Amino acid sequence: MKSKIVALSKNEEFKSLLKKKKISNKFVTIFFGHLIKKDNKKLNISFVTKKKIGNAIKRNKIKRRLRNIMNDAVKSISLKYNYSYLVIAKPTMLNNDFKIIKDTLFQEFEKIK
Repeated sequence: MKSKIVALSKNEEFKSLLKKKKISNKFVTIFFGHLIKKDNKKLNISFVTKKKIGNAIKRNKIKRRLRNIMNDAVKSISLKYNYSYLVIAKPTMLNNDFKIIKDTLFQEFEKIK
């Protein structure tokens, strides 16, 4: 089953997720929790990169990496579709190898129960 990744759209969704549980590592901070009126058949996830990280090219590169990692994660590990996720990137993502980032994020998403 090919699941579709859907981004969070409303400001209230972001604010309510920021009040829920979080996991942090040296690459990202992941906020996760249940949202009301959410489709459980689709993965509800958004990626945030702050302006402090760099210019638009660097921020978009980080978001592309995160999207690619999540597409692989949907296929290979079991994610909780009843949760919504907010992934906030840290500046260390720019200088590290893609494989290291991918392995670290896979471990973080497997911790979420």
